[in-house]
Amino acid sequence: MTSDGTINAAAAGTWKLGDLPVNRIGFGAMRLTQYGEALTNEATPSDRGRAITVLRRAIELGVNHIDTAAFYFSRLRSANELINHALAPYPDDLVIVTKVGPGRDPSGDWIDFATPEQLRGQVEENLRQLGRDHLDVVNLRILGTGSIAERFGALAELREAGLIRHLGLSNITPEHLTEAQAIAPVVCVQNQYGIGARPEQDAFLRRCGEEGVAFVPFYAIAGAGREAGVEAGTTESDQVQAVARAHGVSPAQIRLAWTLHCGPHVLAIPGTGNPDHLADNVAAGAIKLSADDLARLAS
Repeated sequence: MTSDGTINAAAAGTWKLGDLPVNRIGFGAMRLTQYGEALTNEATPSDRGRAITVLRRAIELGVNHIDTAAFYFSRLRSANELINHALAPYPDDLVIVTKVGPGRDPSGDWIDFATPEQLRGQVEENLRQLGRDHLDVVNLRILGTGSIAERFGALAELREAGLIRHLGLSNITPEHLTEAQAIAPVVCVQNQYGIGARPEQDAFLRRCGEEGVAFVPFYAIAGAGREAGVEAGTTESDQVQAVARAHGVSPAQIRLAWTLHCGPHVLAIPGTGNPDHLADNVAAGAIKLSADDLARLAS
């Protein structure tokens, strides 16, 4: 616990992204820049002071793994710039994970996925915004099922050049992981995952654990709300609500606890712009689900 009795992120245990140890409860920056729906031009920009407060409070609560991207921005806010302003000079143990592949122009409109040649520019954009000379982990975000060899190979070259320390993948198939591993080590996979996942998703999660690859679900607590910013718990199943009542916590906290129970290599990166929700998310790392709880949630 922290000095004020609040549960610390270390309660969830730790894992290593390559040689970088992180607490298994981290923080996703996607929701920092706006209220409501993320990644749209019409979104209302967030309150800058509140966003900075959330980031600094996350560090106080022991969060040392932040997930971000240069394309996380609203009309007046950039997640990377907020992180830089709030946290630089960065704590020695802080691991910042970024992703490349998708892109948005200055007006916020989506543009074509980056070519292998354009990926260096996206990496350098993240470096500039974060004020760093290297990136801890860079995930290649995938669209579709085609070969990723050229794009991943381009990032592997930047890793060899010292701009990137470790590489990961996002929104991929098992075949993509196999293809990438033949080029360079992969330390993490970010895929959609949560209660009610399909058997093939479960199998991929298990494979990652067997190979020492961190599995980092996105939308693990948002459910059907996803990036729209819908509060978790507003459309929850009876099973999730029942387990939440039994533990005296929120459905979102049960979803996070369930995620962490899926394996020691599974990390959580819940995002929020609300300091109270942040503390609740971190506290979920201390929830212990019983065999009966897990069976009910599996139903």
